[in-house]
Amino acid sequence: MKRMLYVLVILAIVFGWRDWAQRAIEHPPGVLVPEGPMQSAAEGAKPFEFAGYSLQPRAVFEIRARVLSREDYRWSQGADLSPMDLALGWRQMSDQGVLDRIDISQGARWYYTRYEHPSPLPDREIIQQSANIHMVPADALVQQRLRSIRRGHIIYARGFLVDAKHPSGFSWNTSLSREDAGDGACELFYVELLNIED
Repeated sequence: MKRMLYVLVILAIVFGWRDWAQRAIEHPPGVLVPEGPMQSAAEGAKPFEFAGYSLQPRAVFEIRARVLSREDYRWSQGADLSPMDLALGWRQMSDQGVLDRIDISQGARWYYTRYEHPSPLPDREIIQQSANIHMVPADALVQQRLRSIRRGHIIYARGFLVDAKHPSGFSWNTSLSREDAGDGACELFYVELLNIED
């Protein structure tokens, strides 16, 4: 019985520490990221091997955004390539005054928003000013910085949007638009540089 109690106490400490370490960062109302992502054609970029996958760069991608949510993956298909999704927002979707009225969650590689009517923003603007991005860390430094990200952080990242193919037959294609929604609308982002600004 005592051993079970010790185990429960240790689990409570571990989960309590994890929740504290990943606590959200609050900001005063106002747009924190006025610019949207930058994207250009990855002209002449050739496929390359990474983590057992063949990656085909589709676009050069650069983003400064507010972290709306974070979801880690360990056991699902593709987790060996992309161990984390970040829901990111810019323009009005970086404004605390707007985000206080939207419930944001992630799961199964999807990003969800819920709100009470009237909506703080039209649905189209929520779609255009936020995205669920599958993060592919290019090296150990990017992976380490990803692990320290919390909801509310402002981040800057640069790299490539990629399509991925695995020898098993599994493939994963990136979105190239900020206008889409639903299945296939997420970006698969090979991140070469990641900075946490705030």
